[in-house]
Amino acid sequence: MSGFVDWLQHSTPGLLLLAAVGIAVLLSLIIRWKVEPFIALLVIGLLTALAAGLPVQSLVGSAQKPGESLLETGFGGILGHIAAIIGLGTMLGAILEASGGAQVLTRSLLRALGENRAPLAMGLAGLIFGVPVFFDVGIFVLAPLVYVAAKQGGRSILLYCLPLLAGLSVTHAFLPPHPGPVAAAGLLGVDLGWVILMGAVCAIPAWYVGGVLFSSWIGKRIDIPVPEEMLAAAETEREGDEPGLGMVVGIIAIPLVLILAGTFGSIWLPAGSTAAGVANFIGTPAIALTIAVLLAFWLLGYRRGMTKSQVADLSAASLRPVGMILLVVGAGAFYGAVLKATGIGGVIAGSLHDAGLPVIFAAYVISCGLRIAQGSATAAIAASAAIIGPTIKDVGYSQPQLALIAAAICAGSIIASHVNDGGFWIVSRYFGISVKDTLKTWTVLETILSVVGFAVAAILMAVI
Repeated sequence: MSGFVDWLQHSTPGLLLLAAVGIAVLLSLIIRWKVEPFIALLVIGLLTALAAGLPVQSLVGSAQKPGESLLETGFGGILGHIAAIIGLGTMLGAILEASGGAQVLTRSLLRALGENRAPLAMGLAGLIFGVPVFFDVGIFVLAPLVYVAAKQGGRSILLYCLPLLAGLSVTHAFLPPHPGPVAAAGLLGVDLGWVILMGAVCAIPAWYVGGVLFSSWIGKRIDIPVPEEMLAAAETEREGDEPGLGMVVGIIAIPLVLILAGTFGSIWLPAGSTAAGVANFIGTPAIALTIAVLLAFWLLGYRRGMTKSQVADLSAASLRPVGMILLVVGAGAFYGAVLKATGIGGVIAGSLHDAGLPVIFAAYVISCGLRIAQGSATAAIAASAAIIGPTIKDVGYSQPQLALIAAAICAGSIIASHVNDGGFWIVSRYFGISVKDTLKTWTVLETILSVVGFAVAAILMAVI
């Protein structure tokens, strides 16, 4: 027995077996036993550490060395990096939603592009408004405009909802401040500015192929009418007092521009100069988002009649779903720390190298597998980045290359949405699409977005 334990803990095949069994049990806990991904990742991290022979003190700490346990540093390291970013991004999306900014943006695009290009307008609305809001919130807010546009156009609702969904999906998957890409950035140690840049470069072609070309093709072949009960509710909505288009777009753009300025200011501006210091300060993601949130509170809230209590209540309500997201990401980081400390990460890296399998491809495949198996994109990203992170720590990848690996993981996290994904049912119910047709349209759309996004990342990885 001791010989087997020694083989398991110190040989390459043994550590690879530990990794494979850990992932299999992780998926079983989530899929079969319906355990929350946070609990599942935490349990598998602990079991993997114990099976690999890590000392208990290094895993959970001791009274003599508080705060030095793998459990605490794994959780704390990533949450200290991303908690403020995700929280501020969520509040920014909430104030934009409550102010009517989405409706302003969409109606402006519809007027500018005309009725014949209404599907393109819906896609652009999803692409732009999807930056600060969660995927499901974007559907809840913009679906009424889809109903009206589809009814006026007299065509299948697929021509209007699929471009919107493509825009919301790629921004949710590839761009900060959404939890997935922010978590990937933290777990892989890459600057958020590079994640924004490479994420956008991968997301836009994916959106065009899936949200414009595929949506136009499939929408002409499957005719689905607008749900009448939804249409009646949409047509009774009142526009009310709405903010200006420039204000809405400006507030969405501010944090992205500031973060990018901080990233590239550190490269282009003289080191130690005042300008470099200012760019670094305002480009820090938490600072950039704080500036955007404060401006949104003032311009979209107080100046338009919201009371202090209303703004405070809106902020508090927006943060309620953030807790579980942060716990999942923290547990993923702990699992990654265990893989590194046990040597499993290094063994996986060596095996990938010996097999000639590019890390970016392995990252994508792992993310795809986790996504298809358990449905949650955020959980797939957190677990995949936790597995891949330890394998690339000492390889010497540049920041752009790390950002592309993050983009590959994010691409894998949206592939083949099906019945185990909450987004699948939201799309089906909100747009009156049967389960069969949702599989033929939404599931295929998500797969196209995933494959195209990864293809762009892989091509860029080959030339950078």
